[in-house]
Amino acid sequence: MVGRARTLVAAVAAFVLLVLAWELAKLVLPDDGVLIGDTRVLPRTDDSAMPHVWTVLGRLFEPEVAGAADARTVGAAVASGALFTLGLALGGLVLGGVLGMLLALAMQRFALLERAALPYVVASQTVPLIAIAPLVAGWGGKIAIMGWSWQPWASVMVIASYLAFFPIAVGMLRGLNAPAKADVELFRTLAAGWWTTLLRLRLPASVPFLLPAVRLAAAAAVVGAIVAEISTGTRGGVGRLIIEYAQSATGDPSRLYTAILGAAALGLVAAGAVGLLDVGLRRYRGSVR
Repeated sequence: MVGRARTLVAAVAAFVLLVLAWELAKLVLPDDGVLIGDTRVLPRTDDSAMPHVWTVLGRLFEPEVAGAADARTVGAAVASGALFTLGLALGGLVLGGVLGMLLALAMQRFALLERAALPYVVASQTVPLIAIAPLVAGWGGKIAIMGWSWQPWASVMVIASYLAFFPIAVGMLRGLNAPAKADVELFRTLAAGWWTTLLRLRLPASVPFLLPAVRLAAAAAVVGAIVAEISTGTRGGVGRLIIEYAQSATGDPSRLYTAILGAAALGLVAAGAVGLLDVGLRRYRGSVR
């Protein structure tokens, strides 16, 4: 509990320092930024580029559409979009996590598969996400199973899983190979098969490596979901709100920052959800000597 309290205090302190640095930059730096020749080395700090923090927070309580009969606030719109994106990101995390763990198990079991597949797993992450999103949406649009047609949100989930599976696969593989040779030899001496060694030795030893990988995958899934929403035009999520609010950013940049703030909070919530997994697997901490 003390460790978690320290983490929470550190997170709050980091946010406060970020706010103070933002406002200090607006106070100290010139409105037009700093230019060296024709090169801008420090950004503009006027209200059209860097609105005050309290202005951004105030926008959360204003109507999203002025004069509408049943107008929702900007904060409600951002919260609704963030929840929609969070669901897709967590779905992508689960899908990518299952695929990554299965791939790691297969590579640990068959050394030839590891040597053959691992370079392609690494190379897959070098492909620009913005180029993959239209392809996934185009391929998925042709899928129809028992009357169910492919939906845009499914494309977002698949793209999120694409980013999530890599850190989980690599972290899981490293964890499965983490046990000391003496421990592995002991299991062989006791005539333990591969499954027994996996369940009793390798899986517990992989937990300290898997948990950080899942945290990284959760953040990657959120980024993938937001970028996929923007690339595929999927409505309802915070990615679409960023596009909509960006269209009015020249006149009201603070509204765009509310959507960005919602996306940042979304990443923190996804990472916090992984903490539940950490609690459940607490007894396996320190499994590797």
